Amino acid sequence: MKYKLIKSLAGFATVAALCSATNAPAADWSQWGGSQGKNMFSPERGLPTKFDPGKFKRGTEDIDLATTKNVKWVAKLGSQTYGNPTVVKGRIYVGTNNESPRDPQHKGDHSIFMCLDEKTGDLVWQLVVPKLKSGKVNDWENLGILSSAVVEDDRVYFVTSRCEVICLDAHGLANGNQGMQDEAQYVAGPGEKPASIGAKDADIIWVYDMMGELGVFPHNAANSSPLIIDDLVYVCTSNGQDWTHVNVPSPLSPSFIALDKKSGELKGEDDAEIGENIFHGQWTSPAAGKVKGNWQLFFGGGNGLLYGFGSKPVYDSSEGVSFLKKIWWLDTNPKARFEHKYPDPEGPNEINATPVYWNDKVYVAQGQDPEHGEGVGMLVCVDPTQKGDITKTGVVWSYDKINRSISTISIDEKTGLLFVGDFSGFIYCLDARTGKEHWVYDMKAHMWGSTLVADGRVYVGDEDGDFLVLPATKDFDPKKDKPIFETNLFSPIYSTPVVANGVMYVGTQTHLYAIKN
Repeated sequence: MKYKLIKSLAGFATVAALCSATNAPAADWSQWGGSQGKNMFSPERGLPTKFDPGKFKRGTEDIDLATTKNVKWVAKLGSQTYGNPTVVKGRIYVGTNNESPRDPQHKGDHSIFMCLDEKTGDLVWQLVVPKLKSGKVNDWENLGILSSAVVEDDRVYFVTSRCEVICLDAHGLANGNQGMQDEAQYVAGPGEKPASIGAKDADIIWVYDMMGELGVFPHNAANSSPLIIDDLVYVCTSNGQDWTHVNVPSPLSPSFIALDKKSGELKGEDDAEIGENIFHGQWTSPAAGKVKGNWQLFFGGGNGLLYGFGSKPVYDSSEGVSFLKKIWWLDTNPKARFEHKYPDPEGPNEINATPVYWNDKVYVAQGQDPEHGEGVGMLVCVDPTQKGDITKTGVVWSYDKINRSISTISIDEKTGLLFVGDFSGFIYCLDARTGKEHWVYDMKAHMWGSTLVADGRVYVGDEDGDFLVLPATKDFDPKKDKPIFETNLFSPIYSTPVVANGVMYVGTQTHLYAIKN
């Protein structure tokens, strides 16, 4: 009896150990990059290594779940979806366009921000955003919401296609109207007849119009994903060139700003004076980290410079303005690049990717608008403890074999392996501490999104709709070894996979998949 009891307890301990080894604590994914450092990494384990995306129901754009495997649900989005979903407190937030209208009173070209139920994928509420009258020079047709939301408590913050920073109530109008009381006019558009609104509509707390208040001129689109530190919300304004591609209409407008998260009041703007030197547009998102105990903000500029700013605005009495003061800056373009004109393939680049802060270093790749095609790039690892112009002193290592990239890097926080994709479709595995190259994998298609590292694997999609799982190891050999898994999701994948509470979410242009063992 004693032996059987001991054997039984040993068996129980083994099972418990296995469960512990395969399931890390589940967590929400509350913002672009998962954290303020923006490293595309999740510690969750027990994630699926393969799934079957299923087939369409005859004559529809709906996936037949009976034909899928390891798929919890599939939600229909619009026809163009770029930003990551965020997952908080049982709700999923994702931006798209209006090509599959959920509300019959809103037809045609609108931007849509959806709140979905985490368990079922059903629509909880949505925000309908009218397009700007100025057209595609500021608000490209059918593009939709590009920004990924950040969620804190019961507030949802993102940047609309109208170049607004907006704050919504996570519960929508179902629990009453908080904050701004004119949602009916907002969703209809300026000068239009107010729309009918109800429990399935968003509840707007406040709106900050960056074009109206700051005079910024977004080039084609506004898409920065906000960052929150304490009581402030930080975004890139998307200020850029006009349709001539040689003129910046608002060179004195700020590139980066801080707003009060409760009221939307402007609290500070950058002092980098980037406006006159913008190559094209500015589509980066901010990252942050504590450097020597103090918060720093990291922004990539439309002039190709990487910046470190103090997080607390400082009032300048001579200007009557509070500034986010730059601490350091670094030019990511080698001097030889300026022998060629922008946007030549050999020429200088801006920074569209989001910087990443990890292990006391800042990482970012540079590139250009995908409309400009392929070209040479650069990936840098920077020491943010220095001050001033650190172009010559602040580079820990650089990697010039990468092509133009708009992708954010991901670092396996257990192994220190860095993964990043470029627009040409190559995935690079490097040592994050030294920049040593381990391998390069060719996706054979353009890549807009970023890699996600989780559970010892790299998850990534491309423009052809192919979704791959690669081993997050340095000894993977693309010439001999095959991916762990590969499938096609029927539509281009321009976003990045995310993980929340044991489920992986993969967004294509048209559908959002919830994938779980």
